[in-house]
Amino acid sequence: MTTTALTGTRAGSAAAPLMLSVWAGEEVAYEDALRWQRILVSARAEDASDDVLLTLTHDRVYTAGRRADIAHHVLGTSSIRVVQTDRGGDVTYHGPGQLVAYPIVRLPHRKAIRPHVSALEDACVRTAAAFGITAGGNLKRPGVWVGNRKLAAVGVRVDQGVTSHGLAFNVTTDLADFDGLVPCGITDGEVCSLRSLGVDTTVEEVRPRLVAALGATLGRTVHAASRADLGLVRA
Repeated sequence: MTTTALTGTRAGSAAAPLMLSVWAGEEVAYEDALRWQRILVSARAEDASDDVLLTLTHDRVYTAGRRADIAHHVLGTSSIRVVQTDRGGDVTYHGPGQLVAYPIVRLPHRKAIRPHVSALEDACVRTAAAFGITAGGNLKRPGVWVGNRKLAAVGVRVDQGVTSHGLAFNVTTDLADFDGLVPCGITDGEVCSLRSLGVDTTVEEVRPRLVAALGATLGRTVHAASRADLGLVRA
């Protein structure tokens, strides 16, 4: 990992901590993004980098959290591959048209996990509001909802006090791709996207709104960076 661009750039003590925002690309293989996150978590834990926010879209894939019952939640009627991962949560879908954000952030203490998740949810709520959509969290269900329809999924992992994984916000996602699973184990709710809610927009238009919202809710000063700055390459 290249750290030259990551060190010596921290904001002053009176400013919010720095978070490098990286657009990592379209239809990134989930395994590549998982590898990148592990590299960044290790660097952040060793104080060799600042906080990092990766944004991207994935190829079509179902991902299963640590305690997910794949046999129960993946219906076996789809050709979409399934990848086991190390985040919390159950089974969810990633694919084109869905904006994914992975904040690699050092938490101040163990009890900050729940506030971190709330910050991710709040950023999605603010982003939806920017497009005229009223969304909110649900105390009984993970993620961000518009009524009984899920707009964004949230799932995180904390290792050595550093977060990984994050959120998946449906922009123009093909909702038919959710038909091969029970999203996050929820059987009495539906999935939605900005497009299905009548918003004419794109991932490219939504991304700066979501990045700015995450900077605000996470209390970070956002600076743009690139995959090359971080030494992240596709396999």
